[in-house]
Amino acid sequence: MKIYTRRGDAGETDLFGGPRVRKDELRVEAYGAVDELNAALGAALAATLHPDLRELGVEVQARLFDLGAQLATPDARHREKSGMPVVGGAEVEVLEGAVDKLEEELPPLQRFILPGGSQAAAAFHVARTVCRRAERRCVELAREAHIEDGVLAYLNRLSDLLFVMARVENRRGGLPDVEWSGLS
Repeated sequence: MKIYTRRGDAGETDLFGGPRVRKDELRVEAYGAVDELNAALGAALAATLHPDLRELGVEVQARLFDLGAQLATPDARHREKSGMPVVGGAEVEVLEGAVDKLEEELPPLQRFILPGGSQAAAAFHVARTVCRRAERRCVELAREAHIEDGVLAYLNRLSDLLFVMARVENRRGGLPDVEWSGLS
């Protein structure tokens, strides 16, 4: 399989099981943002020294790949026929379980915290903000086209998980949360 095909040189791409569309279409923007999120998460995982966080993150990356394929395939019948996994309620519950488990290591939040700390924590914070962008793109897409209910919930919960992973990185590294003092 060649890496380049020249089919996208005029600014169009193929949707899986669907038509060719412009690369600036909302659907392409949405799954592109999920792809950016996956790459940002990969950078955070490369920075962490904690095998449990890396293992959790790799599983999330696989689900993000599923989610990107789901968004790139507008026809639900085509997804079903091809056996494509659909990210939904069960995957949201997995994220919630991971958040609950990791939060056991953390003191409760009293204020907003500034993103940063260790290199890995800062990378998880960047991934969190990219996740929020992907969520916004999917919300925008949902105004024009059907997307499964679980997509938005998954991205919303994932941003929570990435926030907690950043805090855990700092906690395990002996770095305190830096509270924002803007609102007293």
